Amino acid sequence: MKERGALLRSWIQASRLPSQSYIALPLLLGQLVAVRARGETLEYGTLVGVQLFGFFDQLFIVYANDWADQETDRRNQTATVFSGGSRVLVEGRISPRALGWAAVACAGALLTVSVGLAVAQGAPGLVPLALAALGLLWAYSYSPLRLSYRGGGELLQMVGVAGVLPLYGYLAQGGSLGDFPWLLALSLLPTHLACSIATALPDEPSDRESGKRTVPVRLGGEGAVWAIAALNALTLALTPLGWAAVGLTVGWELLVPAAATLAVLSLRPAPPGSRLIQVRVAACITATLAGVGIPLLGLASR
Repeated sequence: MKERGALLRSWIQASRLPSQSYIALPLLLGQLVAVRARGETLEYGTLVGVQLFGFFDQLFIVYANDWADQETDRRNQTATVFSGGSRVLVEGRISPRALGWAAVACAGALLTVSVGLAVAQGAPGLVPLALAALGLLWAYSYSPLRLSYRGGGELLQMVGVAGVLPLYGYLAQGGSLGDFPWLLALSLLPTHLACSIATALPDEPSDRESGKRTVPVRLGGEGAVWAIAALNALTLALTPLGWAAVGLTVGWELLVPAAATLAVLSLRPAPPGSRLIQVRVAACITATLAGVGIPLLGLASR
């Protein structure tokens, strides 16, 4: 019984469940945009299906990334709750074979859910979007591209979270591709890029040693922080246009991501391995999630 409990805890650790929010919120935003544009309400069966797709997508991402990055993660002495992998392979708590097969199973599950939704909703575009989600992770972590090591991995994360996911939710709830509010997606791209850079800040020493060309490795920690702040500022500047595309107006709510961005700049010195860097990363994540969550709440209240 104790061994089963320990194994369950190991799988929960490997699953990194708090990061489900990165996936769930953009999917929900896309769904609400679709139904509010038509003056309708969410189809709850579709809602469950879309969020189930997101559940399997997040698990696929964390399991597949852990498998691909296990050697770099072994070098990592500055891992945090936000970065450095789940550590289950490093600590020998789950075998690489088991984690690899779990990633394959999750990939199959998200494709199965997508095919079912595509048939049920008459939305064939969901299947190529699901394949795109898998392809982005493959290009991020695996040969021949392996862009997280060669440079450009942050851009792939941005496209997936701010582009593919909202569009997936939108099409699933009956939205038309021609009516998708591209300005809203455009306004969210910079902050999601900032977030992907921020989560790499704590791993800069081991990434540098492994030859992983993340933005913090190329610009240095403080240089990356200034890039994060500039990207979040760009999202703040684009937000009025993005929100107007879905019938929302900007109010005091923007103080939340603005304050979080200021915190990212002011929390220094914050070298990898320090407690302060975790607060800095948390502040950047807050700015990004607020950028998605605030319009989501606005649409939900209409």
